[in-house]
Amino acid sequence: MTDPNLGLVIPAYDPDIEKLSRYVESIEAWLNPASILIEIDAPRESTVRELRSLPADIETVDRRRGKGAAITDGFEQLETDVLLFADADGATTVGSLVEVVRPIERDGAALAVGSRRHPEADIADEQTVVRQVLGDGFSRLAGTLLSVELHDYQCGAKAITAEAWDTIRHHLYEPGFAWDVELIAIAGAFDLPVAEVPVEWEDQPGSSVDPVRDSARMFRSLVSSRHRARRIADDRLHSAIADRRAQPTPLVERGQEV
Repeated sequence: MTDPNLGLVIPAYDPDIEKLSRYVESIEAWLNPASILIEIDAPRESTVRELRSLPADIETVDRRRGKGAAITDGFEQLETDVLLFADADGATTVGSLVEVVRPIERDGAALAVGSRRHPEADIADEQTVVRQVLGDGFSRLAGTLLSVELHDYQCGAKAITAEAWDTIRHHLYEPGFAWDVELIAIAGAFDLPVAEVPVEWEDQPGSSVDPVRDSARMFRSLVSSRHRARRIADDRLHSAIADRRAQPTPLVERGQEV
């Protein structure tokens, strides 16, 4: 039976076709959502052709939007009560995606965050030492700077209610991997209930994230996300700073401009 309340977005860039196909077919069997939408950046024609056989809608753009922009564009198309995204590498198991949705359907959470670093998470294959150390350090720093304290801010599985998305959507600016952090920061600024869900997770080779090169970029994005969240919370200092700066265009409006 199809779940009419659930829509899923999978952002992808140069995905492993076989792995993504197995993941989508498993999602269809386990969750049977009303809609599965694969958002692909700058794909080869052969990639799109092979994915057309999947039980999913395929949306393509001819440029590299970034993960956050792709998810945003996908969420804007869904008409379900619950919006879920999962990374195309399938690192978060399908069984864990079921668990990520449950706090929203059962416990009244507005945002549910999958967590690899939760003490109860089940990690089948660890990241490299460098990625672990940098990831742990980033999570501790984010927990210090943001109003929502979690073990993990960047696991590729999160679910949000349509109502909460409508509240947050105009306050998201990060087009890349920092989108996850900004989503959580803005949810906290609006005092939305956030649930952290331990997941089964396996590191996947071939990630497009360079842990060293992208660390400075992630730190800048974290500071920006904190600033925007504090401004929403009517912090006088951050409001004054924002009033002196030209403001960027939210992601939902950038999609309309293209």
